[in-house]
Amino acid sequence: MELTPTALALIGLLMAAWTAAAAWMMISSAARARKAESSRKAARRLTRLIDEAPAIPLLIRADGKIEAPDRLARWLGLDEVPRYLSDLDGGGAAGKRGGGLSVPQLEELTRNVRTTQKTAAPFRMALTPPASNRSLALRGSLADAQVWPGGAALVWIFDFSESESELTRLRTESLQARQDFIALSGLIEAAPMPMWFRSSDCRLKLVNAAYVKAVGAASVDQVIAEQIELIESTEGRTAAQYAGQAAEQAALMERVVATTIDGARRTMRVSDLPLGAEGVAGYAVDMEELEEQRRAFRAFREAQRQMLDQLSVGVAQFDGQRRIISANQPFRRIFAIATGAVAGGKTFDRILSDAREQGRTPEVRDFPAWRAEHAEWFAAGETQEEAWPLPGGTHLRVVAQPMPDGGLVLIAEDRTEQLALSATRDTLLRTRTATFDSLFESLAVFAPDGRVQIWNRSFAQSWGLPGDFLDGHPSAEAVLDAIAPHLQDADNAEAIGRTIRAATLDRKGTGGRVALTDGRVLEYAGVPLPDGNGLLTVLDITDAQMAENALRERNQALEQADQVKTRFLANMSYEFRTPLTSIGGFAELLQAGVAGDLSEQGRDYVDAIVRSVGRLTEQVENVLDLSQSEAGLMPISKEPLRLLPFVTDIVRQRAQLLEERGLTLDLRGGAGTRIEADPRQLGKAIGHLLDNAIAATGAGGKILVDLSRKKGVSRIVISDNGAGMTRSELARAMDGLRTAADGTLERRQGLGIPLARQLVEAHGGSLEIVSAKGQGTFATVALP
Repeated sequence: MELTPTALALIGLLMAAWTAAAAWMMISSAARARKAESSRKAARRLTRLIDEAPAIPLLIRADGKIEAPDRLARWLGLDEVPRYLSDLDGGGAAGKRGGGLSVPQLEELTRNVRTTQKTAAPFRMALTPPASNRSLALRGSLADAQVWPGGAALVWIFDFSESESELTRLRTESLQARQDFIALSGLIEAAPMPMWFRSSDCRLKLVNAAYVKAVGAASVDQVIAEQIELIESTEGRTAAQYAGQAAEQAALMERVVATTIDGARRTMRVSDLPLGAEGVAGYAVDMEELEEQRRAFRAFREAQRQMLDQLSVGVAQFDGQRRIISANQPFRRIFAIATGAVAGGKTFDRILSDAREQGRTPEVRDFPAWRAEHAEWFAAGETQEEAWPLPGGTHLRVVAQPMPDGGLVLIAEDRTEQLALSATRDTLLRTRTATFDSLFESLAVFAPDGRVQIWNRSFAQSWGLPGDFLDGHPSAEAVLDAIAPHLQDADNAEAIGRTIRAATLDRKGTGGRVALTDGRVLEYAGVPLPDGNGLLTVLDITDAQMAENALRERNQALEQADQVKTRFLANMSYEFRTPLTSIGGFAELLQAGVAGDLSEQGRDYVDAIVRSVGRLTEQVENVLDLSQSEAGLMPISKEPLRLLPFVTDIVRQRAQLLEERGLTLDLRGGAGTRIEADPRQLGKAIGHLLDNAIAATGAGGKILVDLSRKKGVSRIVISDNGAGMTRSELARAMDGLRTAADGTLERRQGLGIPLARQLVEAHGGSLEIVSAKGQGTFATVALP
């Protein structure tokens, strides 16, 4: 079928229209493609910008779904971003690594998000995920409708870990600084020394409690308000002016001043320390105790030097430059050092040279080398000791002690006498050994450990031991084991051991007797020695034991004789006194003329009989009193006596005798002295002493009787300036003896002194007589 031109034209138009439409569509598609590519590029740029942004957006829809970049998962320690807000705690698929927020953090975030979604109120919060060390700041607000319609919440999350670390560090430093300031303030406040701080104008701004106490103020505010200064003005300058000078010089200034604290003058060391533009700090250290210590040290050093001068050992001290700085007098004497040598500080080498010239150093071949060798003592690390034999027989012990400061202490001891004593000691030891061997007793010395130290030859013989048994210094147990077979009773060996232990360890003396199997009897005794050892003495008393029985029998006989003597003395008074009384009575009757008148010669005979009876009666009384006193039978009947009137009566009884012999008697003493005594017996004792003094004093002589009482003891002193007695004569007079014409000793006719002593001792007192030939006699009676 053929197309008409019209149809062809229409077809052509249709084709043209279709081509135009296709071209337009192609052009439009290309434009949309370019626009989509541009949108994709813009989306990638925005995504990249969000990824590089310091904040991460978190979109939370109303249904709890969330949208956020993957970077948030890394910040929260999760593998991926969860789909819902409730999964941010690490639960579900997001909890594989145990990250996310803690339950309280998630609850707080959820609560803030719900509030924002409902009220459109923004919120802020900060948190640190448990699985991360990041510090996150969250700022939430209601999302714009173009971002997400329907009331979603948009939360921007910022990582401020670095800022938080810096803030934490600053807070820590601030806290530490505050604590340090508090501690420093407390330290300054509790400081025992006054401390203060001045502002830049040198006015007091801060003081501690010690400052307030030192100035006697009520409080710190009072000190600051009144500007009370601790330190007084010196040299016309106040303490504030000194502080201003320290601030101007920007240097620490110290000075020692005296000030009054608590009413006492104290020496203080004041320091002003400038602190730049802030002000000046100051403190005062009490140096009074230090000054006292210095004074005490000076006194101690002076006392030490004086003490060293009193020693017999020479001591000298040299300083680090080897100059002598001190030497005591023994050191100067030993080395013949002049006094100026110490003051001049002579060197050690010069001291040795001078000592050599004085012959105070050992004789050596090369003296310079010897001197240089001894100069090395200063550098020695330990004490050096030498023995110096000097010319003339002197021996010195020299000790050199190096000092930490490089000096030297030199000690010199003269041991000449000690060496001589040592030689004497050796001689004495040999003498002791010889003496021990020659003693009749057997001796052995045991050490505290029980071993035999010293013995004589007879010790082994006494116990029947071998001669060489003791040479090995056996122990006490070994000695006892060797002795036991020779004892009649082997158990006695234990008693001997106890004696040895008591003498060596217990320091007690004990003893005993043992019988040996050979019939001998040994007596032993343990004696503690001063050196800690024990001495065991053994004596063979076999013969003494045999004589003991005889002595016992004789003792019984003596006891019987003593009883006879007692009975004799008891009857002697009657047997002697009765005849004498009868003779005296008849003589007095004849003298009175009862038997008629007597011729003159008869009266003389009767007077002689009366005088003889009186003298015989006195002698009998003396003999009886002396015998009774020696036998302990003297009757004493004490009564209160006033001493001065009592002695005065005794003296008056001898007034005529004193006048006949031309003697002067001086009686003096306190009138109030009282004693308890037997008037008859004590009067007899004092009378005998007066009679002896009268008999021993020539014409024109003087006798003194002095009465006194001191410390509860009454004293009667009878002294004369008569002929006196030698020591031997006095001893015989005290015993009632005298020297006869043939040189033998015989009993005195007068028993005054022995009887007086017995009577005084019967009163509990004592009689002491001191006499010198040609100077008189001094008798003292002491009564309680």
